[in-house]
Amino acid sequence: MTSVAQTRFGIVGSGWRGEFFLRLARLLPERFRVTGVVTRTESRGAEVAAEWGVPAFRTTVELLAHERPDFVIVSVPWPVTPDVTRELVAVGVPVLAETPPAPDLAGLRSLWADVGGSGLVQVAEQYLLMPGHAARLAVVRAGVLGEPTSVQISSTHLYHAVSLIRGLLGVGHESAEVSARAFVAPLANPLSPAGWSGDDTPQQLSTTLATIDFGGRMGLYDFTDNQWWNPLRTRRLVVRGSRGELVDDRVVRLVDPTTPVESSLSRRQTGLDLNLEGLDLKHISFDGDVVYRNPFVGSGMSDDDIAVADIVARTGTWARDEGPAPYPLAEACQDHLISLAIEESVRTGRPVVTAAEAWAG
Repeated sequence: MTSVAQTRFGIVGSGWRGEFFLRLARLLPERFRVTGVVTRTESRGAEVAAEWGVPAFRTTVELLAHERPDFVIVSVPWPVTPDVTRELVAVGVPVLAETPPAPDLAGLRSLWADVGGSGLVQVAEQYLLMPGHAARLAVVRAGVLGEPTSVQISSTHLYHAVSLIRGLLGVGHESAEVSARAFVAPLANPLSPAGWSGDDTPQQLSTTLATIDFGGRMGLYDFTDNQWWNPLRTRRLVVRGSRGELVDDRVVRLVDPTTPVESSLSRRQTGLDLNLEGLDLKHISFDGDVVYRNPFVGSGMSDDDIAVADIVARTGTWARDEGPAPYPLAEACQDHLISLAIEESVRTGRPVVTAAEAWAG
């Protein structure tokens, strides 16, 4: 069996998002190691060191002087992300920035002007690496649906959803016309990151609907407040193509002029019922072919954690010049550009046409 190089990364930030990466290193020490964490205060640094067993520092200079990592993860509040990214790029350190890389359009343009040409910045946009989405993307790219023409998504929000739409359609940095509206309706909202509230009283929650017209291809965005957590709103993904469509895990397509056939994406998930192999995702298959293999078999991780681990591992191979860039800054800038257009269209009640930006080149 071929050994896999251990990925070494530092982290700037010690909030709940930063802890995702610390958990990965604890769970998979043969694959990941944290060289240190930068925290704002000494007291918080002491907490991180005690809880996670990693060194803590006040500055990136101290972090890099202690041990040079393959790259540094920037996991700080949105307004701070561009500044920390610039600081690391200035000393030649590869960066994996959290989403979004800047809070607004002016911030995206300024960040790109300062570091876009460096080629040192990737963004932790993991949704296309989630097992189910990765399997769907493999089916679409194999041409099973013919030419993909539209994607409808009701699952996650804004730039994450835009990333899925663009990826499944194969859309680059061309301009788009965005039309969006928000609607308010009562909905029970019993679960949040804080846990079950014990209250099933309907609340006035907003649902945003948006069309994204790329000219010949389109996306439909549908998101309700707190949809990530609310068990009363299911997730839905539809990809339509010139010879068929994919709806979640079901695929129908034309194999000859008179023969439509239907197939399904099938997960091999162990640890269910009387299976004693342990709770784990092994692979996802389609028509007898494996279209996705879990790169972390045996970890028992959730789909989201698998995707986060995957983009961290891919960033490591990229930083060591052993593999391609996993999600360059230009892609994340384009995702956020369109998500900002959705928000602007909701505010103004008018369509918004995105322009070609500097990163499109």
